[in-house]
Amino acid sequence: MPGEGVPPGEGSVAAEAVAAVFREERGLLLASLVRRFGDLDLAEEVTSEAIEAALRHWPAEGVPARPGAWLLTTARRRAVDRLRRDRAYAARLAVLRADAERAEAQRVEAVTPAAGAATIGDLPDERLQLFFTCAHPALAAEDRTALTLRCLAGLTTPEVARAFLVPTATLAQRVVRAKKKIREARIPFRVPGPDELPERLPGVLQVVYSVFTEGYAASSGPRLQRLDLAEEAIRLARILHRLLPAERESAGLLALLLLVHARRDARTGPEGEPVLLEDQDRGCWDRAMIEEGRALVVRALTGGPAGPYGVQAAIAALHDEAADVAATDWPQIVALYDVLLTLTPSPVVALNRAVAVAMRDGPGAGLALLDALAGEPRLREYPPYAVARGDLLGRLGRDGEAADAYREALELARSEPERAALRRKLGE
Repeated sequence: MPGEGVPPGEGSVAAEAVAAVFREERGLLLASLVRRFGDLDLAEEVTSEAIEAALRHWPAEGVPARPGAWLLTTARRRAVDRLRRDRAYAARLAVLRADAERAEAQRVEAVTPAAGAATIGDLPDERLQLFFTCAHPALAAEDRTALTLRCLAGLTTPEVARAFLVPTATLAQRVVRAKKKIREARIPFRVPGPDELPERLPGVLQVVYSVFTEGYAASSGPRLQRLDLAEEAIRLARILHRLLPAERESAGLLALLLLVHARRDARTGPEGEPVLLEDQDRGCWDRAMIEEGRALVVRALTGGPAGPYGVQAAIAALHDEAADVAATDWPQIVALYDVLLTLTPSPVVALNRAVAVAMRDGPGAGLALLDALAGEPRLREYPPYAVARGDLLGRLGRDGEAADAYREALELARSEPERAALRRKLGE
């Protein structure tokens, strides 16, 4: 299939085109194949074969005008050929298809939307179905994240393993386990109906947020940030928001990721050390990303009660809008944390609220709130808690106690940049 824009013989250009198409359309390609053939393993295998075929043909024949369609057609042909050769596989496929058709028929029968109303099932992009399959609540949390990164972000198994600092074999087992669970539990490849969506959507959003969190602050290793992982999470959040434009929490999640990631260039110093928000050069913040995030916050907070991601995005927007720490609207941030505590009560939210109270009312008020959280089991192994105590104790002139808190944080810190920053604080 000759191309229109890239002449034959341009091997490096063709390879780059394959990589670009693979990155942008892999999730859609996989979703289309799973939808048709009902098997994630088969879809992945023929997708890989189609990529290999493109690498062979495109350098000689040119990049096709519609590279994604070329890959999909090639993959479908490979799948059909394989099924024809394997009758046992075909019999298994028939069972899977029958299960999927029954589940879809039951869902359609159960859902009767108002006249003229658009339903989630009207959405044309099958990636949404793959999102909900990968993030099904029947799967273990770590398996969901691994499968999402493999299927939707297009990372290889070794890349996902490196991202979460586990052996490749361990990560591969998680992916295999997730696929096996999907197969044995006959988890349907479909978007939940409107009655199920409120229960299921938070799990999908949580998977994407977990990916971003690891990119924002790596759990261990030589770098504070994994920008590639954070950017993959933003790409996935964009897809989700595009596919679910009416869901305010999908807008809230994308807003939150953009508003936080906008500070990426100012978050580390010349040697990769972490730079606190109050010390960051705000001129390095990505203003276009901030403006996009702010517009999404308005969408996330309009039309009904706010959700957790929308509230967190509003807090991030207040930080990003301020000229400096002193000009930050701390009373409003504290009020938003009060709302967030009612939506998702957790010791980590309470910790962040205590820090905001310290900025509003002084270090003594914040320290009293932190000390009240001392018995929380989750915070005992959470370095930011000890760091926050050290900072407030230092601001109160209680240097000995501050040093003890920083030593505790140093014992808990897992990434080298965090440890280096804490050693400097102790030296001071």
